[in-house]
Amino acid sequence: MRYLKHLVLISCLLASQTSFGHAVVTHNSLKLNPVPVNQASEVALSFNSKVELDLSEVFLVSAGDVMQAITATLGETAGQVTLHLPALAPGEYAIKLKIFAADGHLSEDLLRFFVKQPK
Repeated sequence: MRYLKHLVLISCLLASQTSFGHAVVTHNSLKLNPVPVNQASEVALSFNSKVELDLSEVFLVSAGDVMQAITATLGETAGQVTLHLPALAPGEYAIKLKIFAADGHLSEDLLRFFVKQPK
């Protein structure tokens, strides 16, 4: 019976560790650096784990739910990714992420943002 308790405890610990395998956005530069009007720009993302961009998909979503694939490159450290946005007119947009963590877990996220004319 004692061994069974230990086995259950170990199983719970292993299950809880695998749940942390998803790549979650912990920071994005959209909050600090607005996307400029009619200029190509970059968005910096930080994830809580290393990501596999070859298995991931990143889309720019514009009015009418039009999705356009955008380029993403790995940053200088594990978990950093740079997204390369085309020149955008003023409006509401989103970045749709389907990111694979290095351990194979898939995470999806949607980052909404506005492109506004400077005041």
